[in-house]
Amino acid sequence: MADWRVKSLDSILATAEKKSLTRSLGAFQLTMLGIGGIIGTGIFVLTSEAAQLAGPAMLLSFVIAATVCGLAALCYAELASMVPVSGSAYTYSYATFGELMAWIVGWALVLEYAVAASAVAVGWSGYAVGVIQEFLGYELPFALTNGPYAGGLINLPAVIISIAVTALLVVGTKESATVNAVLVVIKVAALTAFVVLALPAYNAENFVPFMPLGSTSAITAASIIFFAYVGFDAVSTAAEETKDPQRNIPIGLIGSLVICTVFYLAVGVGVIGSYGAQPVGIIDGTAPYPGTPELVAACNADTVASVVCSNEALAHLLRSIGHPGVGNLLGLAAGFALPSVILMMMFAQTRVFFVMSRDGLLPRALSKVHPKFKTPHIVTMITGAAVTIGAAFFPVGQLASISNGGTLCAFFFVALAILVLRRTQPDRKRSFRTPAVWVIAPAAIVGCLVLFAFLSWTAIVFFFAWAAIGIVFYFAYGRSRSNVALGIDGVSELDPDIPPQGVPPLPGIHTPGGKDA
Repeated sequence: MADWRVKSLDSILATAEKKSLTRSLGAFQLTMLGIGGIIGTGIFVLTSEAAQLAGPAMLLSFVIAATVCGLAALCYAELASMVPVSGSAYTYSYATFGELMAWIVGWALVLEYAVAASAVAVGWSGYAVGVIQEFLGYELPFALTNGPYAGGLINLPAVIISIAVTALLVVGTKESATVNAVLVVIKVAALTAFVVLALPAYNAENFVPFMPLGSTSAITAASIIFFAYVGFDAVSTAAEETKDPQRNIPIGLIGSLVICTVFYLAVGVGVIGSYGAQPVGIIDGTAPYPGTPELVAACNADTVASVVCSNEALAHLLRSIGHPGVGNLLGLAAGFALPSVILMMMFAQTRVFFVMSRDGLLPRALSKVHPKFKTPHIVTMITGAAVTIGAAFFPVGQLASISNGGTLCAFFFVALAILVLRRTQPDRKRSFRTPAVWVIAPAAIVGCLVLFAFLSWTAIVFFFAWAAIGIVFYFAYGRSRSNVALGIDGVSELDPDIPPQGVPPLPGIHTPGGKDA
């Protein structure tokens, strides 16, 4: 395997022993951890996109996406317990498939986190514009709140929040676990209020037709609503801190996914039943894809103010069914909660970049730490610039699809990795073993491939173009300069001076897999 440049798993595990953590998490804490990581951006921002792709059948999309996430999560948990370091899928691939595959996965993770941050910034912009209009009575110019795809010039609110988060990350943020917990409560309370007010207005006729765009439309919508479930890996990476992980990890993973799916289905039923969620612009059984000029034109011609045309779908719906005050508060809740998601996405992206730089695969200048703030300021500013450009000019639906391409790539290799390691290193210690692994892992692989195939053509082309750029860069730079190529044995994820991971998600729970901020 020397030609594949596999990073020594013994080295990883030996170094990981230096940071062993106390097993303190039970099934309830893991479930709450998963709920806190999952609920958020996707359900606030992407409901209208899912409705445009599938209509009422988006309810099936929530179940499909949750199933794929659940399968991948069970695979993720075994690797997290076996290789307990913060590099996640990048490190797992390095120890299993070697340097080239690790580079591809790391490069895909960069795409996932950076583009996801842009998507959340655009979603935040929609709610922020609505809050400003409702509370201050001022309507921001259309040209400054929409990108060129919608006939505008630039999404200025998304640019402002992206720059603000970048500045926070450069200076260093000490956001506390209590603040994170409060934000989780705000998100859950806002969605609960939505369900309580929307369900009484239920009208069964709004579910007809259930699949206006055909039987595969639910899978198409699942490929984008998959974004709403990313975050469950907080449970997977906590295996080393879990009491009786063989029992509690599956409970935490499946429990949080089931609870969130039920929550999402309740929101979906509320949206469809109270207001309707039929796609607009249907011609010969097809409808414009979200984030395209064709959809903008169809929405401009729409006289019903369909939910698929709103940039703040849930708040817009509550105002439309006679609850404007609560709708405004929901918009305000999203405005407060979503910036923390942008921060955590960008934090994760800069960390992947930082580790790859420490490994020699990227220029080492990227891993320089600011002498005063002790943050990786160079890579943070580069990330912030990319996130800002994406948020300024591109629609949320396309950004989420592109981000999902990177996520699905990482999950694909994680599922493949546990099969390889079960064969090549069956005696390795595993705190958690994926049940029925020869069924679960292949099903996760197939699920990831199917969802990837149903992404938008723009997202698929972008992913392969990004991958091609990455491979060229690897052979031109990283291959000859990596630590493994130079014979340097170490685990960059565990260097003592590496910046900490994101803040603990809930009080009393450590940041999974690494030191707290």
